[in-house]
Amino acid sequence: MTKIAILDDYQNVARHYANWADLPPGAQVTMFHENLATTDIAAEKLAGFDVVVLMRERMPMPKALIDRLPNLKLVITTGGSNRSLDKDHAKSKGIVCCFTRGGDSTATTVETALALLLGHGRGLVHEDRMMREGKWQTTIPTTVAGKTLGVVGLGRLGARMARICKALDMKVIAWSTNLTPEKAAAQGVDYVSKEELFSRSDYVSVHLVLGERSRGLIGAADIARMKKTAVLINTSRGPIIDEQAMLAALREKRIGGAGLDVYDIEPLPADHELRRLDNALLSPHLGYVSDATYHEYFEDIVDNIGKWMAGTPVRVMA
Repeated sequence: MTKIAILDDYQNVARHYANWADLPPGAQVTMFHENLATTDIAAEKLAGFDVVVLMRERMPMPKALIDRLPNLKLVITTGGSNRSLDKDHAKSKGIVCCFTRGGDSTATTVETALALLLGHGRGLVHEDRMMREGKWQTTIPTTVAGKTLGVVGLGRLGARMARICKALDMKVIAWSTNLTPEKAAAQGVDYVSKEELFSRSDYVSVHLVLGERSRGLIGAADIARMKKTAVLINTSRGPIIDEQAMLAALREKRIGGAGLDVYDIEPLPADHELRRLDNALLSPHLGYVSDATYHEYFEDIVDNIGKWMAGTPVRVMA
């Protein structure tokens, strides 16, 4: 019997996105719908499994966990890469690490960032809530045309966000540690200093990869420079922003709001303060989630497991 664990199937949809009956005889699949929140819990729940399938970076797979899974022979991560998987250590123990298609979430992530921006600008979430309470026109929305968007990180995602917002007649400025005036100009965007970006922007949208240099990159001093009406949008990774500094600014109404798809702890705890702040527009890390992507993820998972069980693994991580 080959025991297979599918982790973090939050919406209980994994069974519908692929034909699991295509797996060879002897494959026993278990879907986990709740996050295994700690290494101890994960080690206890996964100890007997031969195969563990990770949904992106919802559940880290560090050395400390790998060493506590004696039966583990195959790890599959959805998407082309996974920074929370210690694949080098896994491979050193003879564990095969595979990936799936669906790794480019540029469109879905930027669409999520744009939805958060427009949701704030047009007051849609608040007005929807008021409509359901029988009320009518309780806010005065703004228009994003003519407003300034500050893009932190002008890579693939940031450049796409800039193009779309320019089409909405927004003024776009950008900064990151590696950005140059020449690179910004090539995207039709003005390069500014970090200080100027936070002081000038009506909306700040973060598009960076989380790493040692970007962890905590946006701190209290940056948030303090923001306009009282400005909105901070993050669809990258929670720890890029100093969460406590952001919470204080939202709580004290020192900024206009935040539009967040990512958090320091995911899933966001039910009692987290962000859930109680009316100037925080929240989505549950949907930036990479789409129907088409899930089809690719789970179809490839079934294919990966079947090929591995047949002795011919595919999409093996380098």
